[in-house]
Amino acid sequence: MAEIQFETKPATAFDLFAGLETTNHEQIVFCQDNATGLKAIIAIHNTVLGPGLGGTRMWYYKSEKDAIKDALRLSRGMTYKASVAGLNLGGAKAVIIGDPTTQKSEALMRKFGRFVNNLNGKYITAEDVGTTTKDMEYVNMETEHVVGLPEIMGGGGDPSPVTAYGTYMGIKASAKKAYGSDSLSGKSAAVMGIGKVGWHLLEYLHEEGVRLYIADINENTLKAASDKFGAIPVSSEDMLSLEVDIFAPCALGGILNETTIPKLKCQIIAGAANNQLEDEVIHGDLIKSMGIVYAPDFVINSGGLINVYSEYNGYVREIAMSQTENIYNTILDINKMADTLNVNNQIAAIKHAEKRINDMMLVKSTY
Repeated sequence: MAEIQFETKPATAFDLFAGLETTNHEQIVFCQDNATGLKAIIAIHNTVLGPGLGGTRMWYYKSEKDAIKDALRLSRGMTYKASVAGLNLGGAKAVIIGDPTTQKSEALMRKFGRFVNNLNGKYITAEDVGTTTKDMEYVNMETEHVVGLPEIMGGGGDPSPVTAYGTYMGIKASAKKAYGSDSLSGKSAAVMGIGKVGWHLLEYLHEEGVRLYIADINENTLKAASDKFGAIPVSSEDMLSLEVDIFAPCALGGILNETTIPKLKCQIIAGAANNQLEDEVIHGDLIKSMGIVYAPDFVINSGGLINVYSEYNGYVREIAMSQTENIYNTILDINKMADTLNVNNQIAAIKHAEKRINDMMLVKSTY
């Protein structure tokens, strides 16, 4: 995605519109409430296929500009994620500016829910980094336009096991491309970021006999993963240059750039983190030139979206897992498309997603 540029002078509507020329977003909503301390941004990218669905991330951003850029990048990724997964959903995302460990409250989340409700179904929210299923319960008190609720309330609960399963399927499909076989037995993998998704991914990889290396900022998590899976802790910096078969970024985005990519000594990059490529063309091409098989992030991590979408028809975990398993075939198709068009895998995945959106524009307009 092209870098989003904003003027350094005091923000005006025209400055923001100029920055959006490269993103083609439909709508951006700024939410502010003095009483609860809420500062949030809802970015709706595209609703051709259906209402924009995307989680709410709460993060202590260094600047409001960083929060806007994150919302724009993440919502665009959700558009492509839903399209590639074959879901009748558009792409959107919300970010709440603040420390989730100290500034989050029932009142804040319920106030946010009111802002979501005011969009009348054009945006459907869910949990994300810094928010939980409990937070979605609070949001649900103010709006019905929320998914990812606890199973006791008819929801799918924590989507991270499904996201991890889809990531695992994407890794196996990438291995099929790289080695001619999707067996991971005896392979090695470096997993960066052991959050909820990363932990479940370790379970799948360990069960198949993968030798594991792990990096995370939480020392307790590293020890627990080491004890349970025999994983070897390394620093994030050292992980980039490890000689492994698979590198799986599962933390925050932007990890793949001109500084980090040349250090890599792997055959496959396949992880659950969003927006892994700092630049989709430049860095996607660099990875391709090194002969590394790259699994586009918005394809491989779409299991969570598939999981919450399943709530629409009455949630059944087995159905969600079955649909998520198809990520394997989608990654194979994207690999073939990239070879045919002689483009990097990220661009091939975007073309795959945009074709479905453009085809549906012949049928219907925006949601």
